[in-house]
Amino acid sequence: MATTILSSFQKLKENLEITGLQKSTVSTRQQSVRAAVENGLDVLESFLTGSYSRSTMIAPLSEADIDIFFVLDPKYYESDGQAALLDKVKRVLLKTYPKTPKISRSGQAVTITFSDFIVDVVPAFYRNGGGYLIPNSINNNWIATDPKKHVEIISNANSDHDGNLIPLIKMVKAWNKTTNQHFQSFHLEVMALQILTGVTISNFPSGVRYVFDKARDYVTKQNLDPAGYGGDVGAYLNSQEKISTAVSKLDTAYTRALRAEQYERQGHTNNAIEEWKKIFGTYFPSYG
Repeated sequence: MATTILSSFQKLKENLEITGLQKSTVSTRQQSVRAAVENGLDVLESFLTGSYSRSTMIAPLSEADIDIFFVLDPKYYESDGQAALLDKVKRVLLKTYPKTPKISRSGQAVTITFSDFIVDVVPAFYRNGGGYLIPNSINNNWIATDPKKHVEIISNANSDHDGNLIPLIKMVKAWNKTTNQHFQSFHLEVMALQILTGVTISNFPSGVRYVFDKARDYVTKQNLDPAGYGGDVGAYLNSQEKISTAVSKLDTAYTRALRAEQYERQGHTNNAIEEWKKIFGTYFPSYG
């Protein structure tokens, strides 16, 4: 419950955070998974990646994916062995987790579905010239990436925004849940990062409204991997219909944010909060 817009957004920020106990559970689980892979494969390096490592993951943990990156000995590399590599990792994991509800091969990872959250195991190799190569078993190719660089970029940008960028990104991700996850999480991060470069986040309400506004144009263009590997992180929106739907969803959010700000200026805080709730769903507190 909240009676002002600023207190409502503070509560929204808190509602999106992973708790200390959940972080402890993640720490224990990821150590177990690392040990399982290392017992069956020669691992040169392993580390957490994805939104958890970038601090942009939102609650609840039960609906989140924890990504663990494993850099393997190059003896496992085959130019056309993307699917075979993922199957090898899957067999290794099944030795440790034979009773886990589900262990499956996805496009670029092996997914372990635990009862409380999901872990994605991503095998990789060091790439000549820097970064890493990860398998894409759908297109049978290798994808160049650098998740460590992604963490560095987001962290530095968050510092430039006095710690307000990461909470704002998480708010945009909360909105994405109300769209039935129309957007991929990392795509939203990249767009927000680009949109807010050189922009001051004066407060969260105007900040998210600004992102919704500018993203209506950004989503129609290529949004390149900020680590510099040239891939369009929005390539999954691969038809005019999907792009038009994306623009429409952003436009609806922008219109509601404008209406909420107008209600607030008129002193109708309860109406403003109701508009923000339409954007952020149950993450946003009710008036009162």
